[in-house]
Amino acid sequence: MDQVKLIECPRDAWQGLPDFIPTELKFEYLKELISAGFTHIDAVSFVSPKHVKQMADSEDVMSKLNSSLSTSAEAPEIIGIVVNEKGLERALATPGVTTIGYPYSISAYFRRANANMSRDESRRLVEKLKKDTTAASRDLVIYISMAFGNPYEEPWGAEIVHEALEWLKDIRVRTVSLADTVGTADPKLVGDLFRDVKDHVAGIELGVHLHSRPENAEEKILAAYEAGCRRFDSALTGLGGCPFAGDNLVGNIATEQVIAALKKAGADPGIDPARLNKVLAMTNEIRATYAHAPLVN
Repeated sequence: MDQVKLIECPRDAWQGLPDFIPTELKFEYLKELISAGFTHIDAVSFVSPKHVKQMADSEDVMSKLNSSLSTSAEAPEIIGIVVNEKGLERALATPGVTTIGYPYSISAYFRRANANMSRDESRRLVEKLKKDTTAASRDLVIYISMAFGNPYEEPWGAEIVHEALEWLKDIRVRTVSLADTVGTADPKLVGDLFRDVKDHVAGIELGVHLHSRPENAEEKILAAYEAGCRRFDSALTGLGGCPFAGDNLVGNIATEQVIAALKKAGADPGIDPARLNKVLAMTNEIRATYAHAPLVN
């Protein structure tokens, strides 16, 4: 069977929840994900607690997790998201964070709304991220936000994505995820864009971070897979997503849908089914308690 890489994204799922999830529960949840076979986890972010209260305890969560994994022969990849130099400093000072992630937007409107940066400022930050993560022997993943278009009536096209990828390749970024930030892409666009750009960036591990309404999710995953994608971001039960989407049904694609779709396509996600059921139950408990969202069957 084809091997694929799943990046589970509890950080993305949790960051907008109205009620604070206790540190101990976050830690236990991450441990269960690892037990289920998830070896790549977007777990924490290092941003201002004034803006993202849910991530105020990222260092504490990682301290607990890192201590619990200290005797593990194969530690998982743990991604910590940053949006500025202060966040980078915090992430690099946090043991157990193996990979720094940064959302680089090709939409000027979204970049200003989300990070209050110009393109040049954002690119200077990415160059610093690459330099400092290399010096610290950490990995770096760049998310190209709005890679599949946006609703802001701005210029967009595959050539803009090409240019961003070529620049990232030139500065030796080696992992990039194309993000459908507000869920605007249909399956055909997902497949066409991925197929169009993948051959321009030999040497880059190229993945997708897709948002979707639940009924369209499987088609998008299969479109990306058939176009050659082997790296997928998702979140169990589809919790979370971008508040700019303007549709409360548009969010992260549910990991269980990704796993089912990939199995249909003949790919092996490597997740233990029994353990997956246990962590799904935990996810539904978090949804009901802290997100005030209905359970997902």
